[in-house]
Amino acid sequence: MSDVNKIKDLVQKHQTLKKEIAKIIVGQELVVNQILISVFAGGHALLIGVPGLAKTLMVNTISKALGLNFKRIQFTPDLMPSDIVGSEILDEAKQFQFLKGPVFSNIVLADEINRTPPKTQAALLEAMQEKSVTIGGKTYKLDQPYFVLATQNPIEQEGTYPLPEAQLDRFMFAIELKYPSFKEEVEVVKSTTQNIKHEINALFNAQEIIEFQQLIRRIPVTDHVIEYAVSVVGKTRPNEPTASKLVKEYVGWGAGPRASQNLILAAKTNAALNGKYAPDIEDVKAVAQGILKHRVIKNYKAEAEGLTTDEIINSLL
Repeated sequence: MSDVNKIKDLVQKHQTLKKEIAKIIVGQELVVNQILISVFAGGHALLIGVPGLAKTLMVNTISKALGLNFKRIQFTPDLMPSDIVGSEILDEAKQFQFLKGPVFSNIVLADEINRTPPKTQAALLEAMQEKSVTIGGKTYKLDQPYFVLATQNPIEQEGTYPLPEAQLDRFMFAIELKYPSFKEEVEVVKSTTQNIKHEINALFNAQEIIEFQQLIRRIPVTDHVIEYAVSVVGKTRPNEPTASKLVKEYVGWGAGPRASQNLILAAKTNAALNGKYAPDIEDVKAVAQGILKHRVIKNYKAEAEGLTTDEIINSLL
């Protein structure tokens, strides 16, 4: 099958996939769309939202519809790295045997990642970057495709260990989960307070998703689109000559080269999911907020004046 036909196939399956997810998840179209872009681009996502907005249900539903394995890790202050990656035990024959941890799954939900100490956070982030773990001098490859969705509660900050900027940079998207609209919340209450169960059909398998990830990599991008993406990222850096007055005044630290890479990958994925054979500047703009939100670090002046990161990014686009 040619790449053109594969993109047509992806568009068709993507439409069916969204309908399948909508059986369980009411609304949250932008959130679902960004998660799917992350999956097909081969990235990871950080989901920021208050408790009770169906983050776990959403990830579980998406993993079922994609035909992938799903595991959830509840991050707590006493969680150890071995609780995530696994550990070696001495069996009856006095041989060391490796017991795999929950990180060995296609989709891993790291629930409230900021509630666990940096040592445990680093164990997960290493697995995200290397797609493998090393225990007792042996390297074990993780299942492919591999996707981590981490969640953070933006309200309670007591007893938390915020992710450092270098670790936040490992996430392709930072996705803000908002409260549903009145109509959506009515629909949620109706569907969850009755004895109605919807079965989710698996529309993909692991091998198909890997093939679609490879297809995304092959999609061509014109130089002017790449230059636009790199220029937008460059403008987030207050010390760059191209930085705007707003950025110089209110931004402490800008986005690095990984943001440019992710902007192009996500733009390519967005274009493919919408039936286009190459991304344009509109595709870059469509994904820019989620890519840059956690990479543009405001200074104290911005915090004091109530300026949001979204407003800063919009000014650059």
